Order: sequence, then C-alpha cells, then structure tokens
Amino acid sequence: MTTRKGSDFAGLSVAIVTPFRDGEVDYGRLREQVEFQIAAGITCLVPAGTTGESPTLSHDEHEKVIGEVIQIAAGRCKVMAGTGSNSTAEALRLTKRAAAEGADATLQVAPYYNKPTQEGFYQHFKAVAEAVDIPVCVYNIPGRTGKNIEVDTIARLSDVPGITMVKEATGSLDQCTAVLGSTDLTVLSGDDSLTLPMISVGAEGVISVAGNIVPGEMIELVQAAVAGDLATAQRLHHRLYSLCSNMLGLATNPIPVKAAMAMLGRDSGELRLPMTPLDDAGKEKLAATLNAFGISAAAVS
Repeated sequence: MTTRKGSDFAGLSVAIVTPFRDGEVDYGRLREQVEFQIAAGITCLVPAGTTGESPTLSHDEHEKVIGEVIQIAAGRCKVMAGTGSNSTAEALRLTKRAAAEGADATLQVAPYYNKPTQEGFYQHFKAVAEAVDIPVCVYNIPGRTGKNIEVDTIARLSDVPGITMVKEATGSLDQCTAVLGSTDLTVLSGDDSLTLPMISVGAEGVISVAGNIVPGEMIELVQAAVAGDLATAQRLHHRLYSLCSNMLGLATNPIPVKAAMAMLGRDSGELRLPMTPLDDAGKEKLAATLNAFGISAAAVS
C-alpha cells in the first residue's frame, strides 16, 4: 500500500472524555485515563474534541486539558489536540498554543453553525496549516456541523503542506473511497462501526469513542483489518458493532460513554449542560449491553 502523508498516525486514536467532578475538570482522573490508554498500546490521544465536551470548556480549561495530556503522555504516545473552531481566529489561537505545548498534530473540525462555502472551508484550513508546523487532521462531520466538506475541497486541501489527514465521519463509504482515490491523505474513520469497512478501502485507523472503554479490542480490530486477517477482523467488527450501536445509540455522544465509564469505575459520569445524564431506562439498557459484551457493570444511581 502506498505510504500516505499521515501514516505515522495509523492505528487507534482515542477521543478521550474530559472528566468532571463538582463542576470542575478532574485532572487526577484525567491522568488515570491517559495512563489507561497508554497501557493499552494506543497510537494517539485526542483531547478536547467533541467527546471531551469541548463546546463547554472555558478557553483556559481547553488549553489546560490539552497541556496536561501532553505532559502526562510525555512522548509515550502521540497527542492530536482538538483545537478547531467555527472562528478561524480562535482556531489559530488554540492551535498555536497546542503546538507550543508540544502537540504532535491538531484535529480541526469543520467550522460549524456558520456553514461556510467550500472556498471558506479551504481558506480556513489553509490558514491553520500555514500558521503551525504540526500536521493538521481535517475533521468532516456534517451531522454536527451542518455542512459537508466536499471531496473536491479535500483534494485541494491535500496540496496544502501540513494537511496530512482526514477524520472521515460523514457515514459515507463512497466519500471515504473518493477521498482515498483522489488524494494522498491518510483517512481515519470517525465512526467506530465503520472502522473495518473504511480500512477495507484504504483507511488506516480510527479516532474512536468506544476506545475509552475497550481500547484493546479496538486495537485488535485495526491490526487484524490492516493485516488482511478478514476472519478475525469480521468477528471483532460484529462484536464491537453490537457494543457501539447499543451503547452510543442511547443518547448523544459523550453521554453514553461517560455513563459506561462511571459503571466501570473509571469516571464520575458527570456532564456539563446542555448534556444531561441517561435516564434510568437508559442506564438499565447500558448495563445490559456492557454485561453482554463481557464487561462487569455496576449499578449506577
């Protein structure tokens, strides 16, 4: 397979949650979560993304969470900092700070709510890439941002030095295939359940939510898929699909995964408004899902 621009980020990246306790970031628990992921053997940590509730982090918290993860990781895995914004100036400020802190790359979500034109997308990502010396991963998730970054725009962006990856979360295998066929960018799945299908057409890994609780199994899936061990990859895909669809389908991310981590004793489960906890029926379904997967889930009030 042809080496692509961002192939050093191939494998499992985990979009980690931001732990809260009594309304504040719980940095002690954050350290535990980073150590848990590194021990599992992940490629990269992604702090302050959507899973990390970045929309409700203050500017100071956003920067500190990224800085803490970089310091705790201490080079033992890569760190791709979530520093995107719907304001180009804000994205530039956050990204420059993360680069100065030692981030290995930046995850740049498509500007949301203001719905720029395709030219606006191009100029936004180009401005970020030209401002820093770390690789840029373009994050395309129209279900949250309201607008797709079209394949032609991604092809233009692939010519910008520093833009090396796409986090593909359109849910479209056709778009994933078109990006891979028209660029030399590394594609990372943005949907846990599409990891195997995307790798089958040339993607090189996943930026995972489920990896918060089952990084080992996600690593096994990616490795089997990349190695061409289809039987193993299919078995793991179906096993993980049941977990992901039943867990993540309960409510908007990261509500279910934080509830799951609380059941497993790895997080307080606390969220910030407008995110609200699972109701009792949701918790019962989640506990049953975790138990069916083979993870012991304690009752959570």
